[in-house]
Amino acid sequence: MRLTTKGRFAVTAMIDLAMRQGNGPVTLSGISQRQAISLSYLEQLFGKLRRHAIVESIRGPGGGYSLARPAGKVTVADIIIAVDEPLDATQCGGKENCHGSDAASGTRCMTHELWTTLNAKMVDYLDSVSLQDLVDQQKQKEQNVVVVHRNSGTAAATVEQN
Repeated sequence: MRLTTKGRFAVTAMIDLAMRQGNGPVTLSGISQRQAISLSYLEQLFGKLRRHAIVESIRGPGGGYSLARPAGKVTVADIIIAVDEPLDATQCGGKENCHGSDAASGTRCMTHELWTTLNAKMVDYLDSVSLQDLVDQQKQKEQNVVVVHRNSGTAAATVEQN
């Protein structure tokens, strides 16, 4: 099981938006350039995020997108669910018919409870991580700059705080 491009791109774009919205609405073209995500793909994702009241659109010159609520009140689970990303590790999609396509005749596989429990843990974890947590984490990374010095064929890395 893995998170698809849709979920990863949505979370990445939302971090970008949250980091820059203090300067006014953020354009999708700006996010597209900074994160190397197709503009048309971002338009689709942000349409879904807007319908779930996670972002607001501002029209006209100087328009773009901003968060509809504080970053601390938006979880990664909110974002992923808004863009229709399935959070399901079961083979049957939770229908309990792993051994047959017909729900009436299909039976659960022996590991169904394992994957159902994993689903619950995954949602719990993603629901515990806020967009603000990710923004803070990214800002911390940007404050640490790694500089590599080469001396006599050996390399030494140091971390400098900005």
